[in-house]
Amino acid sequence: MTAINDTSSSQPTLPAETLALLDSFAEPKILLDGQYRIVAANAAYRQEFGADRDVVGRYCYELSHHYDKPCDQAGENCPLRDCMESGHPSRVLHVHHTSAGREHVEVEVVPVRNEAGDTTCYMETMHFLRQPDGGTPERAMVGYSRPFNRMLELAKRVAEHESSVLLLGESGTGKELVAHAIHDMSPRAAAPFVAVECSGLTETLFESEMFGYEKGAFTGATGRKIGLVEAVRGGTLFLDEVGDIPLSLQVKLLRLMEAGTYRRVGGLEPLRADFRLIAATHRDLGQMVREGSFRQDLFFRINVFPIPLPPLRERMEDLPMLAASLLSHLDATRKIALGEEAMAALMRHDFPGNVRELRNILERALIMADGNTILPQHLYLDALRSAKPENPATNPTEEIAPLATLEKRYLAWAAEHFPGDRKALAERLGISERTLYRKLRNSGSELP
Repeated sequence: MTAINDTSSSQPTLPAETLALLDSFAEPKILLDGQYRIVAANAAYRQEFGADRDVVGRYCYELSHHYDKPCDQAGENCPLRDCMESGHPSRVLHVHHTSAGREHVEVEVVPVRNEAGDTTCYMETMHFLRQPDGGTPERAMVGYSRPFNRMLELAKRVAEHESSVLLLGESGTGKELVAHAIHDMSPRAAAPFVAVECSGLTETLFESEMFGYEKGAFTGATGRKIGLVEAVRGGTLFLDEVGDIPLSLQVKLLRLMEAGTYRRVGGLEPLRADFRLIAATHRDLGQMVREGSFRQDLFFRINVFPIPLPPLRERMEDLPMLAASLLSHLDATRKIALGEEAMAALMRHDFPGNVRELRNILERALIMADGNTILPQHLYLDALRSAKPENPATNPTEEIAPLATLEKRYLAWAAEHFPGDRKALAERLGISERTLYRKLRNSGSELP
């Protein structure tokens, strides 16, 4: 086989058995040289990306991204470039143009070596993140922006492992949707997904709901009840707003995770727990640990693989498709669309309530719109802005406080309301991005 460092225009001649092996795989696979050119492709790849064209000799980025240059030169992470530089396998999540349109695709590249150990070419495999058969459309993940793709890439990576996941993000960013996505992509997908709302849990309710109880365990226990831990056997347990669990209950959750066993209320027999834990919170658990309101040992148990969820204001390029998806779910009987002025008004809104707020705005607009087009007056945005309280940090004359305190307040306000990313915010503030991250961390504000 011709070595990949051959920069001539001729393509390597591959043995027939290599081509037959490549064609035996169901997932799209190609072989690439060191100049991003396709030297071989299986039938699955030609079906998804070929469009009845000969793909051999074409550039991978041309077919998958519709770029005129390698994806690493267009601001993407390129697994082929990483593999060439490191000599090790590499994989990333990209958005590709497939036979079904734009899709999330996990791209994996591995070096192919000959008997002497020299790299002869690179094999690229595409894994599609498609909605499973029978999946609920309302649970579909919508978005192609880079912050969204980064979050989804982390979710895909951890899904195949058993590690505990902690989803971090503001209210309304879709933490339960991401938890469902991790479950659906995991080996536990065929088993139950059970969500527990932790806000307002009392000790009695926690034990009876989580562990179940035996007949006669307390007044009113007229029969045995199966708890959520038992009901989720083999599946995924999702603890929403885990930061709201009282300290007295945190030790019970910690014991469950460490021992892997539990007893029904009023029962003597220890039962084996079998679930994968995903927790979510909008709180700063690290700060809560420092304040003593959240157990450090429990924090370490659930914070094995944290995934930050980007707020809507940091992924505004996803707003049009999010709005279209939400409108179709809210009323599938009407073919209604957002007018240009209404869309422009939404793009200017900062969405402190994130996707949940967008859904509420659109639901009201559907009620108010008599025709098939949503107009600005249907969105109720002016009333939302007037109802939003002013942050004291925006008016420093209201009180006299230490400058360090005012700086922390202002940074928290700026981080919450600035529509761009952290790099752009740092430039706006006239400081380096590293300084901004340090100040935000010291102020207790969440980082993306």
